[in-house]
Amino acid sequence: MRKKIRIGTRESQLAVWQARTVQQLLSAAGFESELLYIKSEGDIDLVTPLYEMGVQGVFTRSLDIALLNDKIDIAVHSMKDVPVLPAKGIVQAAVLKRASYKDLLVLKHDDSFLQNRQSVATIATSSIRRKAQWLHRYPQHLIENLRGNVNTRLQKVKDSNWQGAIFAAAGLERIGLRPENCIELDWMLPAPAQGAIMVVCREQDDFCASACAHFNDNNTAICVKIERDFLKTLLGGCSTPISALAEIDNDTVLFKGNIVAPDGKEKIETSASVPIKDAHNTGVHSALDILEKGGKAIADKIRHAAK
Repeated sequence: MRKKIRIGTRESQLAVWQARTVQQLLSAAGFESELLYIKSEGDIDLVTPLYEMGVQGVFTRSLDIALLNDKIDIAVHSMKDVPVLPAKGIVQAAVLKRASYKDLLVLKHDDSFLQNRQSVATIATSSIRRKAQWLHRYPQHLIENLRGNVNTRLQKVKDSNWQGAIFAAAGLERIGLRPENCIELDWMLPAPAQGAIMVVCREQDDFCASACAHFNDNNTAICVKIERDFLKTLLGGCSTPISALAEIDNDTVLFKGNIVAPDGKEKIETSASVPIKDAHNTGVHSALDILEKGGKAIADKIRHAAK
């Protein structure tokens, strides 16, 4: 008799949705499973901005510990939250087909304030990447910290005097909470692996690795690896103003990436178009291009500020 796979998940509505999606995929492949709920540091401290918490894997560490202690068999994560260097003994088991990678601005009223680049507005986000890109485009705007689960953050927009707040489209759409009063920020590059769901297991667990291989999406896995290689080569941290997007068009990988100073004043960009068969080092090469163009100075400032 095959074992029942224990799926570890955070308790937020979005995390549970992701875990149940994996549970359904396992069931479709003939595997029995159950959900086990685990609190994360990122869910307990809802006040400190993520980029000030001083640790990588703030949303994944508790699940890593449960996995290594054999309390769960697999863990399900929003892939953008996963450190590029996994905990020792934990490996990627699958990447699900990517949903929207875009960021959304959820508006308090209307977007008329965006038409005037000189307007003063207050925008909320806990992401240093979003903050940096927003300030680069709207340097006179104020940025407020926004923490909590999706429902809490949406309620804060209603209760505040902010003009809007930035959310990941995939997170809102997966649980049916995308408001009508929002706009897609097509100019904002996403976090590496944004919109992708990652499943991890213990390194020696061939049973779970084989079970999850049934629903691994190869194209998504290729793209997010390139994006995460870009992040790893530049800095390696999740809470960094580094953005990357790789997409496959026919047999070609199209890549765009940037690093932006946290205050928005400096921005270095790169892009590449590479045949998919030659694309395995695209993230590393693109990061080196950024560093050569002046990105090293920005990266060094960020490292120094984090110490």
